[in-house]
Order: sequence, then structure tokens, then C-alpha cells
Amino acid sequence: MRITHPISRRRFIRSASTGLAAAAAVPRSLKAAAIGPGKQASPNSRITVGCIGVGPRGTDVLRNFLGQSDAQVVAISDLKSNVLKTGQELVNSHYGNRDCAGHHDFRELVARGDIDAVLVATADHWHVLTSLAAVRSGKDVYMEKPMGLSVAQDQVMRKAVHQHGRIFQFGTQQRSSRNFRRACELVRNGKIGELHTINAWAPGSVPGGSTKVVPVPEWLDYDLWLGPAPFTPYTEDRCSNNCWWFISDYALGFIAGWGIHPLDIALWGAGDKMTGPWEIEGKGVFPSEGVCDTATTWDVKFKFGTGLKMNYRGVFISANTGGVLDKASAFANRYGQTQSHGTAFEGSEGWVHVNRGGLDAHPKSLLNSKLGTGDTPLYESSNHVRNFLDCVKSRKETICPVDEAVQADILCHTSDIALRLGRKVIWDPASERFINDTQANERLTRSMRSPWRL
Repeated sequence: MRITHPISRRRFIRSASTGLAAAAAVPRSLKAAAIGPGKQASPNSRITVGCIGVGPRGTDVLRNFLGQSDAQVVAISDLKSNVLKTGQELVNSHYGNRDCAGHHDFRELVARGDIDAVLVATADHWHVLTSLAAVRSGKDVYMEKPMGLSVAQDQVMRKAVHQHGRIFQFGTQQRSSRNFRRACELVRNGKIGELHTINAWAPGSVPGGSTKVVPVPEWLDYDLWLGPAPFTPYTEDRCSNNCWWFISDYALGFIAGWGIHPLDIALWGAGDKMTGPWEIEGKGVFPSEGVCDTATTWDVKFKFGTGLKMNYRGVFISANTGGVLDKASAFANRYGQTQSHGTAFEGSEGWVHVNRGGLDAHPKSLLNSKLGTGDTPLYESSNHVRNFLDCVKSRKETICPVDEAVQADILCHTSDIALRLGRKVIWDPASERFINDTQANERLTRSMRSPWRL
């Protein structure tokens, strides 16, 4: 992939002082990182890490990397100069030196030959482009969720990971929790009988957002932050986490940004029962004012080719989000939970429900079930970053590899498309297209502002 931007390129050439000026347009092939395709690192080797995007979520994951003795964060990148400075100070304070490089432009970071792995925790519309640049530069990638702004972006990401032999970890960290793994093991091994229904819910999106055009803050490179997104005059707080997450130019809203968590667990627990074709239909409430335009609440129903059904709902988290579709109270009454998220599996002989507050089941004896000789335990991880680093060394698949990440992300995309069209759509997982539906298939791709492209 060659990604260039005329403005940032000129600035980059002027500021480069380490011989990296040629990296302004990322080449398709760079010097391999220390751990190249098909190679295995020594168990005692140190993995060098670069972090792209060090806002609140990026910093959380960065701290996890800092806590791993066999990893060293050597560089970070962020388009907000104040955030970049704070991130550098955090890393340097941890190591007791001033060695962490700060790169305004992520292309400087991925062009470095001394970095083995990259954490991507940017705004959603940058997830795939930055990760592609890293993968194509010989680096393994830990990508925060969700994945792409379109199914086409997901597909290109998946192809690149396989083509370049890179290790990929999707940031659905619930898979590295004992309770979530335990719930899915009970389902996958038939402890609740025949699985017939999944109920999944997540916090809904936030409406509003100021429409007032204001000067771009001096600490923000707004043009590069927009990148592939359409140009829009800067409005107050547009690039803050309180706002961009709910603007469709940059994200799908919490139908993907938060909903990917319970849907990923639904996928993990369902196993081969989520095969197609799928029918998807639902209703959503969308804001009528402000810059935020993603669904605040939703009620989406899936019916898979195996007969499995899934209900996926968005729970309103603000008095102004239109709670008419918020039916999570029914879930709370059934499963005895009041949290705004969860995944529940209903079987012919009972149910199991899991969220970040705990694990429950009916009958309660299910919680004491042991896996037998003929049962299959699931992949075990107790720390998502630790699992990623172990796989960087062993070259084995992570607990949430790219193929499963794409499947989970597609559940989000098909939900959003069904809401936007306001009617039933049918998805063919084999071709990864909607069946006989030109209008729906047009939503599988998304244009990018020149000169950015996949």
C-alpha cells in the first residue's frame, strides 16, 4: 500500500532528522522487523513495540505492554501533540530514560526497521489503514476493536495479515477472561443442551454533539486526523472521544464500538452454528439533532441457516437517546443482571449468561459442570497483551485472530446496514455478500478522501 498526503509529507520531510524521510510514502516492502514471516524469536528475546494512538483506550493497553518484561515500547505516534507528549512521558517515566521516540505521523513509526509489533488504538476510521501499513512493513499488530468502517476494509485487512504472515490480535479482551471462556465452553460442549437462541446487548450510542464551527485547536492536526474521512469543518469537540465515536464518518457508533464485545462472545460460544445464509432485520433510533448520527438504541434479530436465532439490542445510556427500543429490562428480569451489556445463551436444557460482572446459569448446577474426556476446552488466555506477545514469539494464532475478528465485525456491519435500510437483508457468509440486494451490497464499501486508499 502506498499512502501519501501532500501536506503531511512536506511537514514530515522538513522535520525528519533520523534518515526516515523516504518513508513519507510507505513502501510495499521494507526491511523485515526482528521477527520476520515464518521465523520464531528466542523465548528470551525482547519484543520492540510501537503504539499508534495513545488516547484513553490506547494508554490502557500501552500500560499493559509496559508491564510485560519481554516487551519494550520504543516509539509512539499521535496526531494530538498534547496526547503525544503525555504518552512519551508515561513511557520514559516507566523505563527511567528519555528513549521513547514521538512521531506525529504514523508512517514514520511503521517505516522503522527496529520495531517488531504495533499497537493500533486510533479513532476507528484509521484502524485498518494504520494496521495495513504496519503489516505490510513486516510488523505484527494488536488492533483495538472494532475493525473497519466497511466489510471491504475488513477483507483487505484479513488478506494482508495472511499474505504477509503476520500475527494479529483483535482487542476483544473478554476472550482473555475466565468467566467468558467458561460460558462459551459450557455452550460449545452441550452443557445447556441444544443451543437455539442468543441474547446479546450493549450500551447504545450518544446523541448530540455541537454543530458550532470553531477554530481547530493548535494541538491537533485536523486534516491528517480526518485522513480518509470526508472533509468537514471542525466543530467543537468533534475529535474528542465523547463525540467522534458516534459520527458515522469515523465510526459505526456503539453498535460496533461496544457491541463488538458481546457479539464476539456470541460468536465464540456459537461455534459452527453461526452459518448461513443469515436473515437480519431490526429497528433503530437515530439522532435528529447534533453531529452524532449513529443509532442510539436498536433491536436487531438474526436468524442463521442452522436455525439459531440471536437478538441483539442497544441499551439507552442517556435520557435523550430514545429508549423506546430498550428492552434490556426483560433480559435483566430473566438473567438477574442489571448491567448494560451481556451475552446469554439459551439451550434446550438451560441457559448461561456472562458479562463483566460475573457468570450465571440455570440450573445453577451448570456452574459446577466439568469438561469430560470427550469435551473440548477452548483456547485459554488470562491476559490479551501477554497472549499477543507469546504468539509473536511462537508464531501461533492469538486467541482472537484476524479470521474470527472479521466474522465478529461483520455481525456489527450487517446489523447497522439492516437498520439503515429499515428492512430485512440476507447475508451469504460464503461469498460475504448480501443475496440479490444491490442496495445493501453498496454499503459493503466506503469511499476514501483522496489520496488515501486501501
